[in-house]
Amino acid sequence: MRIDALLSALSEPTRLRIMRLLAHMELAVGELAQVLGQSQPRVSRHIRILCDAGVAERRREGSWVFLRSALHEGGAPTLSGTAATLLAIAEGEDATFAARCAEDRRHLAAIRAARAASAEAYFARHAEEWDTLRRLHGADEPVEAALVRSLATHDLGALLDIGTGTGRIAELLADRAGHVTALDRSPEMLRIARARLQALPAGKLDLVHGDFAALPFADAAFDTVLFHQVLHFAQDPGAVLTEAARVLAPGGRIAVVDLAAHDHEDLRERHAHARLGFSDEQMLSLLTEAGLAPEAPVALAGHPLTVKIWTARREEASADVPLRKSIAS
Repeated sequence: MRIDALLSALSEPTRLRIMRLLAHMELAVGELAQVLGQSQPRVSRHIRILCDAGVAERRREGSWVFLRSALHEGGAPTLSGTAATLLAIAEGEDATFAARCAEDRRHLAAIRAARAASAEAYFARHAEEWDTLRRLHGADEPVEAALVRSLATHDLGALLDIGTGTGRIAELLADRAGHVTALDRSPEMLRIARARLQALPAGKLDLVHGDFAALPFADAAFDTVLFHQVLHFAQDPGAVLTEAARVLAPGGRIAVVDLAAHDHEDLRERHAHARLGFSDEQMLSLLTEAGLAPEAPVALAGHPLTVKIWTARREEASADVPLRKSIAS
């Protein structure tokens, strides 16, 4: 990183605002344009300058481009870390800049809340047909069998099924778990899951209405945490995985069943997907940043979409998982 390019990139107010937003999470270029109230071509020019200077990085996902900060605090003093610290101090000491950054975050939160409400309405409309709809991603049976094999060496113990939907995966794994907690944000989904799981023994199951970004559970409460075709609905999958790691006990395992990276843009509009699947590299980074130790993934080729199973373990002797700042902080 060159000092002249760094200082030039950070010399413009809009680019400073972009970097403070990126200090909290990865964002799509379109989201940045909405928050900043500027045209996408203009924001793209700012992004090009930031990326050319090495202070931000692009990642393409279908027709969308996501941006993340390349400035990292901590460790030995570097230009990158010093720049990140400087921006944080500036927001703390410059009242005008702090107010502008806070307003940007509120605007972003409102945009994402509207998108989440749209997705929730989608789930409510399609709750009755969800199992059939999910087969658009390929047959469930091979994926379910592979998931069982992936978890075969592990005592499931207290199992948390995040985004349980109609309760199909909770039903599949219930016999191997000591207790099942099935969480979903949609009351309609939980109603269907309750009917499906009503034959489970008393005391075996808890159905919980809640959000995967703010789990209503204590730290280290579960031995196994599962996401089945859920994470692609997350606006910030890293924050969701960090929250899941928080409730995972030392030695516990997490399993993410989701789509491999693809370019089927129609899934964004027709089926409320926030992310077009995940690459192995991206998932490895997300799990590692959440404080987990990733294991070898499993691929199940389908037509036209491939499903992947990523698993990871929370180390027995690991330190407490560091919580990422939320967008509202």
